[in-house]
Amino acid sequence: MTTRCWMLALLLATAQPRQARAEDAVSYKYQDYRESGGRIAVQVHAAMIEKDLGTATKLKVHGVIDTIAGATPTGEPERTPGAGVPLSTLDEERKAWSVDVSHQFGDITIALGGAHSRESDYVSTGWSLNTLKDFNSRNTTLALGIAGTSDDVKVFFQQERADKRSLDVIAGITQLLDKHTSVSLNVTRSHATGYLSDPYKLVEQIGEVFPGVFLRRTFPENRPDSRTKWLVLGAINRAVPALHAAVDASYRFHHDDFGITSHTLNLEWYQRVGGQVTLRPHIRVMRQSAADFYRVTLTGAPFTPSSAPNGRAPFYSSDYRLSELRTTNFGLKLVWEPRANLQFDATLEKYEMKGRDGVTSASAYPRATIFTVGGRFAF
Repeated sequence: MTTRCWMLALLLATAQPRQARAEDAVSYKYQDYRESGGRIAVQVHAAMIEKDLGTATKLKVHGVIDTIAGATPTGEPERTPGAGVPLSTLDEERKAWSVDVSHQFGDITIALGGAHSRESDYVSTGWSLNTLKDFNSRNTTLALGIAGTSDDVKVFFQQERADKRSLDVIAGITQLLDKHTSVSLNVTRSHATGYLSDPYKLVEQIGEVFPGVFLRRTFPENRPDSRTKWLVLGAINRAVPALHAAVDASYRFHHDDFGITSHTLNLEWYQRVGGQVTLRPHIRVMRQSAADFYRVTLTGAPFTPSSAPNGRAPFYSSDYRLSELRTTNFGLKLVWEPRANLQFDATLEKYEMKGRDGVTSASAYPRATIFTVGGRFAF
């Protein structure tokens, strides 16, 4: 697994304004992610402990164990039309934990976090520092945060592990417009350096070695050794008391110096049913452009690829995740609260990714079913 979005989500979560809950609690989540066609399957077990250390200090400890197995595209195109893209098998286990300690100083809350993730080919350590400041009789909340990671990556074509570093800065504001409506705006800048390629992705090149004689070769992809991303997230939450419901809507804009621009729309409806059950249907749609250096094949490229890429030009990748594409995620979550301090939830989602460049094989893009179940007990 080459991406570490889970860690940044954990580290930056404390920067999001939220209502404090003065209680101790334990919670557990199980998630099963399965792609169709015998592709990737991921099983996740996650647990969290929340502990109040006095009236103004809160401790959160979060642990994750997940396993990944199955087949994923190598990056090579179809050998023959309709045959599907070549796949390679994966079998990996990851163990991760994070710790977050927050303290409230009057109308200011400061949170310090740390995280660590380990698997056979990827070790990641992260930290975060976030603050929340209330203004205007707590109708306005300002969030500022910074988070960093230090990763070591095992690359198959070299003995030494490669380094990867990242630093994220987030600033956000949440405004209560009336007793039923709040809006928020967050801006994030992320900068990463070091080995940013996927060590398991290949790029194909077919060249003529003798007149009429062609040789097929593969090379490791070569992405730039630095990447800067900008994300802008705007959201609105509106309660609908007459229907015992609420709606959350958000839009996220992303742009980076790989040349990728994406737009994400998310809509969630929270419907109270009786006194103990809440239903939450949701849909998320994302559309992105391709990276500047995305290529289905290197055949005919005006340069010679390297057998040991170093993060310097020329750049090339045939990873379908960098292509022009659209993703759709929709599902239904059920939350049951039999008592004020006890909650259970179950979610069923469908995920689909489709290419939009007319060149990348449709067989490269996955479809998945995601099932999540969990519980939380406060005491």
